[in-house]
Amino acid sequence: MLRSGSIDAPGKINLTLEILERANDGFHRLRSVMAPIGVWDRITWTPSKRFAFRSGDPALGSDNLVERALRAIGLGDAPLEVVLHKEIPVGGGLGGGSSDAAAILRAAMRGAFGEISRSDWIAVARALGSDVPFFLIDGPALVEGSGERLTALGAPPPWWVCLAVPAIAVDTGDAYKRLDASRGRASERAARAESSSVRLGEALQRHDFDATQALLCNDFEPVIAAAYPPVARALDALRAAGAPRPMLSGSGACVFALCETEPDARGLIGRLQGTERALAVPFASSTAWIAAR
Repeated sequence: MLRSGSIDAPGKINLTLEILERANDGFHRLRSVMAPIGVWDRITWTPSKRFAFRSGDPALGSDNLVERALRAIGLGDAPLEVVLHKEIPVGGGLGGGSSDAAAILRAAMRGAFGEISRSDWIAVARALGSDVPFFLIDGPALVEGSGERLTALGAPPPWWVCLAVPAIAVDTGDAYKRLDASRGRASERAARAESSSVRLGEALQRHDFDATQALLCNDFEPVIAAAYPPVARALDALRAAGAPRPMLSGSGACVFALCETEPDARGLIGRLQGTERALAVPFASSTAWIAAR
């Protein structure tokens, strides 16, 4: 007997994003430090006569990641009404769809849908998308390969993020095409031990704010800022408000500034001008989403 339940799904930011070579499977390899942040989607489900999915976001059509995750665990035709309450911007580089899919897997792993005969949850997550495995980790992580190699970095520091949300979406496929075109032949990358991602991961574990700030990087940022003027304007707005190192998250369109305290983040929001939407949010604590309710 299926029961009612709900689960929250956090967004994320990429503190680093290094895009490496394209492998034979067609996917680029990457190194990235990701951290969950306190902007949330919520997924609820209730028993119903037949399966139905609803969301208030018109950008989400059929075959969205929630439905695909349910199919992956054998519940694609389950008698449930599933509702996605969307707060994470679509096409913003905050991993909302991936987090939603991972939330379904989390709920299943904890028995919210009864007994599910799956053993390799990371493989299930990776088949759904390269960012989905990250959201099975309870906090920041170094993500490598095509998203399947994960090194948990422990409890997040009590830092905050000033998030600027341009009123556009960036298609990930388009972002990769633009990045590849800008590079031409494959570019030389730092050895793993010398990479910004590995070094930032170590700084994050030490809760060293200054070192973390100095190592922020995103290979997509120059090409996306050049191709999408609202992204460039949001980065400029954060700089004008006093952010020393504003960054693109993922392939965009959202940009952020890392802040050491809540007053720093809220002060930056107060000075921010010329952005459609801005939020001050903390690094997310895993206790906020690990259990289905």
